Amino acid sequence: MSKISIRGISLYVKRMGKGYPLVLMHGGPGADLYTMMGFKPLADQYTLIFYDHRCNGRSMGAEVTTMTFENLTADADALRQSLGFEKWAVLGHSFGGFVALEYALRFPESLSHLVLVNSGADYWWPSENASKVLAQRGFDPEIVDLAQRWFNGQFQPDKMFSSLMKLSKAYDPYMTTVEALPMLIPGLKSKLRPEAAIFAETTYLQHWKVMDRLGEIRVPTLVIAGRQDFVYPPESQEGLAAGIPNARLVLIDRAGHNPQDEQPKQTLKAIRDFLQG
Repeated sequence: MSKISIRGISLYVKRMGKGYPLVLMHGGPGADLYTMMGFKPLADQYTLIFYDHRCNGRSMGAEVTTMTFENLTADADALRQSLGFEKWAVLGHSFGGFVALEYALRFPESLSHLVLVNSGADYWWPSENASKVLAQRGFDPEIVDLAQRWFNGQFQPDKMFSSLMKLSKAYDPYMTTVEALPMLIPGLKSKLRPEAAIFAETTYLQHWKVMDRLGEIRVPTLVIAGRQDFVYPPESQEGLAAGIPNARLVLIDRAGHNPQDEQPKQTLKAIRDFLQG
């Protein structure tokens, strides 16, 4: 791990592996790079660059109000230049997929491949639809209400971790306790930043969408998601893939919002096949 100073801030970065560079943009907002360790096995073929977005995890030096897509994408490209890569492949999970899409639109010459994992091109799905999906699937009304408040930044900062725990079965419906144990170690290292989540979800994310610009993306793109995701369900994934020229769509069975954790073999194989192809 290291701290890299760029654009007046300090980004927390973890680099591993050898081969073509692949940067991994974590979800959240308010999470960190340790939530992306399910992709770590790709280090046998690729140089993996994990980092915390500004105002997230252990990246410091900026007010939360600077956490805009303009800054998030400029940070990423400054990191690329700092590491000496002419181009790299970009993988974004959930909120990280928003950043990845914005990056592909703002810095089209900087990436060679785009991988979107359980993400979307607008925020309507989680803010308005996620709680309805949970209700349709028979979740307790308390969880349905929590999901509605969660994706709209309506929670107390000190309740972020407990809220995530309550929503864990919704996020990972096929994850057993035994399977979850190996993830506890990196999970314990995570540094949650609730102020980042609340700011993003109550301001610029509320009306965010780039659906009408997806046709501008020209790099090979993989859209991959768990078939049972309640945040971005299959119909949203189909719309996302249809909007990006020649995008490949892969839905992973028996997986929710984190297929890299619930079905790692199938998920990582699909990513390897795409990047090698």
